[in-house]
Parts: sequence; C-alpha cells; structure tokens
Amino acid sequence: MAENQESKESLSENLKQIITLLEKHKLVEDLVHKQSMSKHDLIESIVHKQNLYELQKKLDQIHPADVADILEALPLEQRLGVWELVKADRDGDILLEVSDAVRQTLIADMDSEELLAAAEQLDTDELADLAPDLPKDVLQDLLDSLDSQNRARLQSALSYSDDAVGSIMDFDIVTIREDITLEVALRYMRRLGSLPDHTDKLFVVDRDGILRGVLPLKRLVVNDLDANVADVMAEDAVTFHPEDIADDAAKAFERYDLVTAPVIDENNKLVGRVTVDAVMDYIRGETESDVLSMAGLREEEDFFASIWKSVQNRWAWLALNLMTALVASRVIGLFEGSIEKIVALAALMPIVAGIGGNSGNQTTTMIVRGLALGQVASHNMKSLITKELGVALLNGLIWGGVLAVVAFALYGNYHLGLVMMAAMTLNLLLAALMGVMIPLVMNKLGRDPAVGSSVLITAVTDSGGFFIFLGLATIFLI
Repeated sequence: MAENQESKESLSENLKQIITLLEKHKLVEDLVHKQSMSKHDLIESIVHKQNLYELQKKLDQIHPADVADILEALPLEQRLGVWELVKADRDGDILLEVSDAVRQTLIADMDSEELLAAAEQLDTDELADLAPDLPKDVLQDLLDSLDSQNRARLQSALSYSDDAVGSIMDFDIVTIREDITLEVALRYMRRLGSLPDHTDKLFVVDRDGILRGVLPLKRLVVNDLDANVADVMAEDAVTFHPEDIADDAAKAFERYDLVTAPVIDENNKLVGRVTVDAVMDYIRGETESDVLSMAGLREEEDFFASIWKSVQNRWAWLALNLMTALVASRVIGLFEGSIEKIVALAALMPIVAGIGGNSGNQTTTMIVRGLALGQVASHNMKSLITKELGVALLNGLIWGGVLAVVAFALYGNYHLGLVMMAAMTLNLLLAALMGVMIPLVMNKLGRDPAVGSSVLITAVTDSGGFFIFLGLATIFLI
C-alpha cells in the first residue's frame, strides 16, 4: 500500500513538473517573441531549443508508464508537443502503456517510418497488442520485416479473440530437455546471460517440442546438480490452450498462485506461455471495461477527445434511459386522477421506486459477481431466487413498516401507511426477481451481464414501483 501511494505521489509530482515547464516555456517564448531586438529570430530559436532540451531531459528521467499517464492528462495540443520530445527508442513502450483512445491520437501524429521504427523495438507478443491500432500499410511492412518464425507467431496471436488465452500469451520461453542433468541446465541458463521477465520455471520438452513437465527454479537450486531433470521436474503443471477463455486463466492464476504457465496446442506441443503481468493487464482492462459499460460508455474515452466523439460514445444508454423515463412517466399519467385527489401520492411514490431500484441493483451486483466467479449455475438457481425473494420480503416488511409510520405521522392516514408498506414490499420482491433474472438472461444470450443491467433494473423498478403504489392507492384509498 505504501509503495502504491509513493508511486501515485511520484506520478503526480512528475505531471506537475511537466505542466510547470510547459507553462514557463510558453511564457518565456511569448515574452521573447514580443521583444524588439537585433537578431530576434536567432535569439527566439535559441530560447525555444533550450526550453525543448529542458523538457526532453525531464521526460527521459520518467518511466514509460508514467510518461503514458502524463500524456493522457494533457490536452491534445500539449500532448502532441510533449510526444514529439519523447526519444524514438521509447515510442513503442509508451504506446503500449497509454489507453486505446489516447494511442489513436499519438499514432495519427506519426508517419509510417516512425510507426515502423517504434514497432520494431517490441517483442512479438507486444506487437500483437499494438498491431490492431496500426495502419494497414504499416502493419504489412512490419510483417514483411519480421523473420518467418516471428511473422508466424504474430499472425497466430492476431488470430485469437481478445478474450482468449492466445491473445495474452508470449513466446519468450526457455526450454530444456528431460534427459540432461541439472548442472547442464544451469550451465545452459548461464550461457543465455539473461532470462525472460517473470521466469520462475523452465519448460521441459522432448525433441518434437512436446511438453513433458516444468522445472521450477527453486528445485534447480536446492537439488543435487547430478540429478536428471526428469527426476526433479513437475509433471502435473497447470497448462492452457490458446483457445481457452482468458477469464478462466486469470482465475487459475489466482487459485494456484501462478507466476507463469505453459500454453500448449491440441498435440501437447509448447507454443508459448502466460505470465502474471499479462494476466494482471487483462484483468485491469476487463475491470475498466465493465466500469465504463455500467456507466453507459461504449469505450474508453479520451478526456480531451472532441465534443462530437464524446457525444457518440455516450448517446446509446442515454437514449435507452430516455425511453425508460418516458415509460415511467406514462405509468404516472395513468393515475393522474388519483394523484389530483391525494396529493401525498406525488411526494411518496419516488420513495417506493428509489428503494426498489437500490435493492435491485444490490441483487444484480451479487449475481454478476457470482457469474464472474463461477458460483452461480443452473443447479443452485432455485435456491438463489428463493433466498433473494426472502431477503426482499423481510426488507419490505421492515422498511415498509417504517415508511408506513412516517406516512401516518405526516398525513394522519393509516390506510395510506398500509398502502405504502404493501407497495414497498411488492416492489422489493419485483426488484429481487428482476435483479436475478436480468443478468442471468443476458449471460444466457451471450451478452456481458455487467453491461446495462443496472439501467434495466432501474427502469423496471421505477415503472413497477409507480404502477404498484399508485394502483394500490387507487383501489384502496379512492
């Protein structure tokens, strides 16, 4: 926690310094530009170059991930100015770190040669992340520049969907044979000079590349160097296939505390590996996507995108909200006569709808979480619905009773209080039922249950709450 806080403070300080330098440079250059002096153009050019050098020197000291965050926090004009000062050999790393929306603005500002140079600095698995955003001609040039093995790997990685293990695996692996000793394996590693990041095990394969097991580095260290790899390796390693769902792989990494895991094809041939950092990046991306979707955003939005592009990103769910609001208003319109006779209904009906919406969203959140963790399935559906209806009934009686007392205290009408309690209980039961069914139906249809569930449940509980409350009031009070 302390390291995270320190990292945030460091990023905030770097951003503040960059903004201060930009503002200072603009002020100085404006002053020089307004001065009347001999050799004005030469002096203005020297001041400009000095300012750029100072800013570039600061950028060179900042980690690529932090530079990416800084670029995301700058308005477009300043962003592109700072981007031009980033050294070319860091372009690729920074492009991988920035959000998709900001990456598009940076790529649009680069010519084909710059893009190709940036891409050529990256590993094959990193190229797979960047490739979808590259212009087609640049991507083709990039493919032509790769050797046959890396070209095949990149094409293979691009062929998998974003939610497949194949899209997050990398090909930087260290393999050994099972018929060698640990001493030979150790000498081989020393000759390599360095190991891929997050290497906690070596992959044991036969002559045909078939995976036989894995050799954890801790076993290599603590066992007798004369022992054979076959005698020390683990044969029951957790493995994945490229077509496996990345969500399932992420759960396996958490369950078994994995750092790396081999990826094999249908013939058990080793084709790559998955690392914990790739899994973490995937989880973060999925989490951000879910949060945006629940807010009605179709995609991650650049804070400084054009007004029109932001409107396009936000309009879909706003349109749905408008339609559901119109439905709710028409429900109220059906009972205009009742509201005219008992004005208190207008003051009380939002309470019934609001509490129902809140309760429904709580249920929906629990169901979406259960689906994500694999805890909700057909075998426990009946028990789940019964439990949620029981919770809703008890909450309805308790809090409906509280509202009945409040209504009686405010308006001196105990019949109104009883209607209030009945409406609250019925709407909470409706919210519980819909809170379970909506995400389950969406999941059954192959849609993300986190996307739009809250909007739909609110629409149902608003309209249902108004109809139940005003209907009961009309029947029993008027």
